[in-house]
Amino acid sequence: MNDDEHAVLAGRAQMPILPKNILFHELVGLRVALHRPACDSLAGLDGTIVDETANTIVVRRDDGRIARVLKKHNTFAITLPSGKTVLVPGDLLIGRPWDRIKNIGKKQYT
Repeated sequence: MNDDEHAVLAGRAQMPILPKNILFHELVGLRVALHRPACDSLAGLDGTIVDETANTIVVRRDDGRIARVLKKHNTFAITLPSGKTVLVPGDLLIGRPWDRIKNIGKKQYT
């Protein structure tokens, strides 16, 4: 029995986070690294996403420091629960998480 079947049996049917549907999901709790930072001072930034606003992602670095990063013009390498890393253009992440679903048809991501 796979994780999806366990989730349904537990009464909480969930869509697993996959590369093709990452824009539909909450990102808090996932590991992230900046792949193509818009600013050189952000090079090497990685950690865990602890908050997300319409225009920023808040990352807790491994040393405990907090960094707020603009989504626009940055490319994020997000590690899924499966361990796979997906590159996501920040421009596709702009908007509150629940509003992204409404805008998915307007933005294409493959």
